[in-house]
Amino acid sequence: MFPGSAAHGAVALAEHQTEGRGRLGRSWTDSGLMFSVLLEPPPPVAGWPELTLVAARAVADAIGPDAEIKHPNDVLVDGRKVAGVLAEASGRVVLGIGINVGGTAWPGSGWVDRDRLELFVDVLERLERGYADWLRRRRRD
Repeated sequence: MFPGSAAHGAVALAEHQTEGRGRLGRSWTDSGLMFSVLLEPPPPVAGWPELTLVAARAVADAIGPDAEIKHPNDVLVDGRKVAGVLAEASGRVVLGIGINVGGTAWPGSGWVDRDRLELFVDVLERLERGYADWLRRRRRD
């Protein structure tokens, strides 16, 4: 997805996805809000899986107070999946994020028509803060 020259923090946004993957190699085809973020976290790599939860928290917080995280990588509203996060690591971490916006109304959501760009920016800002907090915690430990 990202060329080797892509820098930490690079973002790729897709308007439509036909070959996405979920956990366990499951197919994910959607026209919602889908994007990937490239991170270059410091070692040790043993802590990198935590970044999936950092991203899921950013998505859930951007969606609103009715959103909850279903470990390890789904975001639910009223028990229904509205978003998912997949992290792949190979020297760097690519966080793939898919949010089901547009299509069917989210149960319990008062803002189904929320602007996609606004949601995208909100998630990225929260992810940036969450990643910075994650780095600080690792340095303390």
